[in-house]
Order: sequence, then structure tokens, then C-alpha cells
Amino acid sequence: MGIAINHNNYSDAYLKQILSEVKTIALVGASPRPERDSYRCMAALLDAGYNIIPVNPREAGNSILGQRCYDCLAAIEQPIDMVEIFRSSEAALAVTEEAISIGAKVVWMQLEVRNQQAAELAEAAGIKVVMDRCPKIELTKPYWTGVEA
Repeated sequence: MGIAINHNNYSDAYLKQILSEVKTIALVGASPRPERDSYRCMAALLDAGYNIIPVNPREAGNSILGQRCYDCLAAIEQPIDMVEIFRSSEAALAVTEEAISIGAKVVWMQLEVRNQQAAELAEAAGIKVVMDRCPKIELTKPYWTGVEA
């Protein structure tokens, strides 16, 4: 590691590398409601070829966009490359601690979600961090053109 990441200005290469390398994403805060941003983001990531696992305690055991929903990250029976956080900035720390405990490689905090303590904790554990960005939006940017998910 060793390279300090400026969480106010990510390079295209950093974001492209993450989105190129991850395959399985746990989406914490997934909603079954089509009008919610988490639902639309999950649909776009599924369409882009990612394996998305929704996490929402109120929906555990149900399906969201055809994917079985879990109550927590620890309940998922397969390795997770990236944990995407659709929760408040305050909740991001606990989700990040859980992401570290399951061996995730990336913690991605959705638009308007920032938690410096969570970022420092994840980075100290060797995990890449993105804050205040949406992978659905990143997949539409020019740097992504021509890259398969």
C-alpha cells in the first residue's frame, strides 16, 4: 500500500482499476423499491455483469432484482470483493468494520457518504476505499469506455 489516497479527488485510473477487478459486490442498504437509488444502482451493476448481493436486515431471505438478500455481510457464504455502502455516513464505520472482518478488498461509500475514520481503518487493513461516489455513474464516464466488467 503506502500510497496516500486523496479522498476528495480520485484518479480515473484508481476507480477504473477497482471497477475492473471486482466481480462480487455486497450492496449494504439495498432496497426492493424501484424508485430508490440503491435499487437503480443495483440494477445497473447487474446489467454491467457484476454479481450483486443485497444486504438489508428488513429484507433478509427475500429477493431484490432476483438476488437473495442477506441480513448482514457475515451471513453471505461467498467471498466479497467490494462492499458498497448505501447507508448514512455514521453507519459507514460499522459496515466498514464488518467488511474488514469478511476480508473485502474494497469499501465503496455511495454519494454523500463519507467517514474518514472508516476510511483510515479500512486502509490500515489493506482495503481500498472510495467515498462519495456512485459506481453506476462511474461506469458511464469516458475512462470506462471499452472496458468489460
